Amino acid sequence: MLLRKTTMASETDGRFARSERTKQQIIEAYILLLRENSQVPTAAQVADRAGYSVRTLFMHFSDVAKLSAAACDHAIEIGLSAAAAGDKLDASRQARLRFHVEIRARNCETWLPLWRMLMHYQGSVPELARRVKLARALTYERLQVIYFKELATLPETDRKVVLMALEALTDFESWSRMRQDHGLSFDEACAAWIAAIDRLLPPTPE
Repeated sequence: MLLRKTTMASETDGRFARSERTKQQIIEAYILLLRENSQVPTAAQVADRAGYSVRTLFMHFSDVAKLSAAACDHAIEIGLSAAAAGDKLDASRQARLRFHVEIRARNCETWLPLWRMLMHYQGSVPELARRVKLARALTYERLQVIYFKELATLPETDRKVVLMALEALTDFESWSRMRQDHGLSFDEACAAWIAAIDRLLPPTPE
């Protein structure tokens, strides 16, 4: 009996692992197609790219909106798993600037097509609107943490104004304009952000 229970548990675990791999492959196919075309792909296109049937796709995601939300969660999870700022909080101002900008720039470079999809559909798909709100809240929180030393010197009202300006400055579309409209290289765009953030922040206390 114990052997039977162990076998059944192992089979259940195996099915769950296969299901999770399938879901992940479908999400990755969706993201690749979005990057290639900047258009939300159809279920048939995603299934074909992932190597599954449309029926299999709909077994895991009831519609493309659910798949889009899952892709956003995947992106947010990757962002959160990036190097934490904990060991940088006591670093110099310039070290913190470089650390923050490099992470933010790579996120913008990687996830801009996904962000534009969110912007386009957030008004009609509540699940996606919630992801937009969450992503912005996480960005705002990271700014508060990495620039705590400087922001703590400001009155609350001024601090909020600076944070709003920093959030707008480091938005996805800001990155896109530097890279695409103004033709800056990755490193040039990072340098522009560092210089602009440096000017917005108050002096670092002694």
